[in-house]
Amino acid sequence: MTDSHRPIRFILFADTHLGFDYPIRPRVQRRRRGEEFFTNYRRVLAHAARVNADFIVHGGDFFFRSKVPAKIVDLAYAPLFEFAEKIPVYIVPGNHERSVLPVSLYLSHPNIHVFIEPRSFTLRLHGTRVTLSGFPFQRKDIRGRFQSLLAQTGSRHTASDARLLCMHQTVAGATVGPSDYRFRSGQDVIRSADLPPDFDAVLSGHIHRKQILRPCFQNRQSVPVIYPGSTQPTSFAEKDEVKGFFEIEILQHPQAGCRLGKTEFHPLPTRPMQEIVLDSRASRAELVARLQCKLAELDKDAIIRLKWRGPPNAETEAVLTIPYLRSIIPPSMNFQLSPVLRHQRNYLRRSDSFRGTILGHAAEGAVISFS
Repeated sequence: MTDSHRPIRFILFADTHLGFDYPIRPRVQRRRRGEEFFTNYRRVLAHAARVNADFIVHGGDFFFRSKVPAKIVDLAYAPLFEFAEKIPVYIVPGNHERSVLPVSLYLSHPNIHVFIEPRSFTLRLHGTRVTLSGFPFQRKDIRGRFQSLLAQTGSRHTASDARLLCMHQTVAGATVGPSDYRFRSGQDVIRSADLPPDFDAVLSGHIHRKQILRPCFQNRQSVPVIYPGSTQPTSFAEKDEVKGFFEIEILQHPQAGCRLGKTEFHPLPTRPMQEIVLDSRASRAELVARLQCKLAELDKDAIIRLKWRGPPNAETEAVLTIPYLRSIIPPSMNFQLSPVLRHQRNYLRRSDSFRGTILGHAAEGAVISFS
């Protein structure tokens, strides 16, 4: 095979949420999950370099929130700057960044391209023109504005052999959560029928479960929508999901043109997420015994969630104080509490020795995370 007909290979990953559980000045010295997010991020870059990828695409939610400490920004961008010396990088700002990546001199590298607005980039690879069109996350009425955003990218006026649409949005048919909730309608959901057939694939972040949507139409060709999912779980709704990234090929044929070839998912290591269910009707002694017994059975590297069966009472509240839980849960573990939301709020008002972060998730409601 001549180089001009060699497959084009690229890496797609998303939702790295860098900075998650990475306090700059922690008040409590306990194990943190933050470094695990950075480690998997670096694993993706290392794999792309190892297979000599032609480019990489990050589908958004690069960081865990919009205002990120300078140290986190540097830890995230420094390896990307070095990586871009050989391989081009394309990034879609996500909803956690509020559609704008933190400013840094590292982003000035000529091989780092950010969709700061609707636009298109064209690469020439092995005799083939590949166009990546995209736009940053759109919070309001993406369904009604989608065609306008596509037009603003200028993709339809760009000569190309292969076209990829990069975004951070929800497409109808995507599923999430332990109950397999499926998005179908709403102003924040793009109709699959609105995806333009002249694109070879849609590459998107935002949905944390890895999946490939293949809409079916009778009168025209469908466009696959590829979600790589997140590189680490951020919620217990994701506890049974495999995390990783996609390695994708674009095949070239002199007569038939370009089409997607191998689409291979590469899993990334994550820690087990396990639950302990406690009966609120049990006595103090029974609660303590069950908790100690279950802790002995679990993986020492686990992330734990404590759940109630039944409404908490004064006796059970007195047992599960944060100092007590820290004293019996191995330091190699992280733990979370997931009681009734009203009880969570009351608990937070009474407790003055905790470090908590409220994590929102559509499938589960609020979760209080402690470390």
